[in-house]
Amino acid sequence: MKIQIFSVGGTIDKEYFDQKSRYEVGEPKIAEILQEANVSVGYRIESLMKKDSLEMKAEDRRQIVERVRQATAEKVLITHGTDTMVATARELGAVADKTIVLTGAMAPARFKSSDAAFNIGCAFAAVQTLPAGVYIAMHGRIFDPEHARKNREKNRFEEI
Repeated sequence: MKIQIFSVGGTIDKEYFDQKSRYEVGEPKIAEILQEANVSVGYRIESLMKKDSLEMKAEDRRQIVERVRQATAEKVLITHGTDTMVATARELGAVADKTIVLTGAMAPARFKSSDAAFNIGCAFAAVQTLPAGVYIAMHGRIFDPEHARKNREKNRFEEI
């Protein structure tokens, strides 16, 4: 295994249920996206939780940090909800000697017009090429979480 992938939920994995008229976080879509992209680099996917990032608490972030610490892989990709991705990325700064890249999507991966596949592709390349540290890969850019934010009005991440 070359890359450890953790899924923690967020819009990227949301499903829409007509009968309920609401979204719920479903199974991780990253496996399907990587398979469709014909990715041949070794990876392992583990779902840690299925939460909207607005529902994440400090304990959830501690769980993510601990699981990343325990991972034997030096390269870690995390799919995460965009609303609190920066907060989780900052917490992951406590993990040394690993390249950690977080990514997500503004629309569910199941939607045709989603940015999920593009963001995952960027994150997958970034985790293989960047030095040890924590990064956010969104919208074709790599961000330092200490200098990034989600701009809800423009529906994208930006440097601050």
